[in-house]
Amino acid sequence: MTVQEYFNQAYRLDQRINSKIEQVSALNDLAHKATATYTGMPHGPNKGSQTMANTIDRIIDLEDEINHDIDMLVDLKRDIVKVIKSVDSNEYQVLLELRYLCFKTWEQIAVEMGYSIHHLYKVHRQALEAAEKWIPNDTI
Repeated sequence: MTVQEYFNQAYRLDQRINSKIEQVSALNDLAHKATATYTGMPHGPNKGSQTMANTIDRIIDLEDEINHDIDMLVDLKRDIVKVIKSVDSNEYQVLLELRYLCFKTWEQIAVEMGYSIHHLYKVHRQALEAAEKWIPNDTI
């Protein structure tokens, strides 16, 4: 795993959390839309309640997964912060924090730091090189 891949883990985990939150929202919408349908055809007595129960079970499972993922994200970000704070340059620290903790785009970072994109990429490469020696050995 490269230094950049190590840092990008937080972004991917954040994306996964957001995806699961959207899934929970969709399931909640589905559960709230559930209405009784009356027809002349007989149905099993538990058909509707089983569907609702399955939806609720899925919501609970997803919420548990989200909480677990959030715990992982907090731990990962704590580790990333330690690495970033170990880098000697304040410029590198700011760039790495904006990119890998705040998840800002290159364009946003360039504007915020007052750099051209080309110069930002150059500083980014240097920041990654400076951070590499602080990454725990078992992760790279």
